[in-house]
Amino acid sequence: MNPLKIKDNQLKLKTDFYDVQNITAVIADKTFEQLEKDGIFVFPEILKDADDISRNQMVLQSYNDMYASGNVMGFLGAGNQRLIIESRFSHGEDYLFQYLLDKVMDFPNVIDLEADANQDNALFNLLVFLFPHYLRKAARKGAFKTYIRKQYNDSNVRGTIDLARHIRKNTPFIGNIAYSQREYSYDNYLMELVRHTIEYIKAKPYGGRLLNSAKDEVKLVVDSTPDYTPSDRRKIIEDNKKNTIRHAYYHEYRDLQRLCILILQNEKQQMGYGKRKVYGILFDGAWLWEEYINTLVDGYFYHPMNKAGKDKQWLFSGKTGLIYPDFIGKDADNPIIGDAKYKPISNIANHDYLQVLAYMFRFDAKKAFYFYPESTDLEDKMLWLNSGSSFEDNVVARDDVCLVKHGLKIPHDVCGYSEFVEQIKESEEEFLKVLRVYE
Repeated sequence: MNPLKIKDNQLKLKTDFYDVQNITAVIADKTFEQLEKDGIFVFPEILKDADDISRNQMVLQSYNDMYASGNVMGFLGAGNQRLIIESRFSHGEDYLFQYLLDKVMDFPNVIDLEADANQDNALFNLLVFLFPHYLRKAARKGAFKTYIRKQYNDSNVRGTIDLARHIRKNTPFIGNIAYSQREYSYDNYLMELVRHTIEYIKAKPYGGRLLNSAKDEVKLVVDSTPDYTPSDRRKIIEDNKKNTIRHAYYHEYRDLQRLCILILQNEKQQMGYGKRKVYGILFDGAWLWEEYINTLVDGYFYHPMNKAGKDKQWLFSGKTGLIYPDFIGKDADNPIIGDAKYKPISNIANHDYLQVLAYMFRFDAKKAFYFYPESTDLEDKMLWLNSGSSFEDNVVARDDVCLVKHGLKIPHDVCGYSEFVEQIKESEEEFLKVLRVYE
C-alpha cells in the first residue's frame, strides 16, 4: 500500500489521485459539515452557533482538471487506499502537524513518526489518542442507559420463559426455569463496547498514561459494566454495528461508538464499516494553528473562542456586530490585538488588514500582531498606518498605529522529530521575546 501524500492549500491534477479514487469519489466537493455527517472525525467539531465556523470548507474542491486542497490536514482511508494531507510549512516528514497535535490535543508524547513510518499506524494512533476526548465528552451526559434483554436461569421467574434453552439447561429438572427479561440497564451493548476499548488501550505500553487523562470517566464505564467478558468482544462489536445510537440527546455517544468500533477493528484492517466506506480524521489548519499560538501567548492575551461561541465581543452597542478577535491583550492600559494566520506572510493582505484594523479601533489598540508560520528567515514586517489623502497630496505614515507580521520560524532539515521539537522550542523563545517587551 502506497499512500498518496499531498499538502494543504495545493493544486494537483485529478489524474494524480488515481490510486485513491475511492476516497476522492466520496470527499471531493463536500464540505466539512457533510463529511462529519458521513462519519469522518472533524476538528474543530461543527457547532451551529459559531460565527465563522469552517463548516463550508472543503478537503478537495474541483477546478476543471485539478483538485485544490483546502486548509485541512489529516488522514483518510478507504479499503487499502490512504490519502495523507500534510502541512505546507513542513519539508520532508510532517513534524509540524505532529507537533501541533501534541500541543493542542494534549496527546502524550509517544507517537514518534520517524520510528513509525507506517502511516496506517499513524492514523490508528490518532484514533486511539482521540478516545479520552470523546469519552469525556460523552460522559458529561452520564452513563448510557437503555433497554436490553437479559437471560436468567433460576427459580424466580420474572419474564418470558425460553423453552428451548430451558430444556437444554434444565434436563433433568432441578427447580430452575430458563427465562429472559427486558431491563433498563447501564450494562448494555454500548457501555460494553466502551469497556472493551478501554481494556484494549490499557494493554498498550502508553495505555495507562493515556487513560489517566479521563480516569473518572473510565471508572464510570468500569463500574457500569460488571458483566464484562473479554471473549465477548466480537459479539459486542457486531451488536453495536447493528444498533447505531440514533437518539439526538446521545449524539456524543454515537461519535464515541463509531470511534470504538474503528479502534477495535484495526487489528484486522477492517476500518470503516457498513455504508461508511471512507474513514478518517481531519483538522482545520487555521484552527489548529490558532490554538497552538494560544498555548504560547495565553499569559499576554485573552482568547475569545469563536469555534465554541465563547467570550463574544460586539462592535456596537445593543449587541450589534458580533466579532471574535483571536487575541485581545490583557493590559488594559496598553491594549494589543493578536491575529493567528495559518498562511505565508505574502498572503496576509487586504481583508486581513481591514479585519484587524476594525478590532484595533474597537479596543483602542495602537498595535496589532499577525502570528504566522515562517518558513524562511524573514524578519518581522512592520506596517505603519497612513494618514492624509492622495487627493490632498498629504499621505504620510503615522508613528503611533502599527501592524506587525510576526512569524514563528518552522524548523527544516532536521534528522528526526526530537530534533524538530528542540529547534521549535528555540523558535518559540524567539517568538515570545517581542511580546515580553510589553510586559
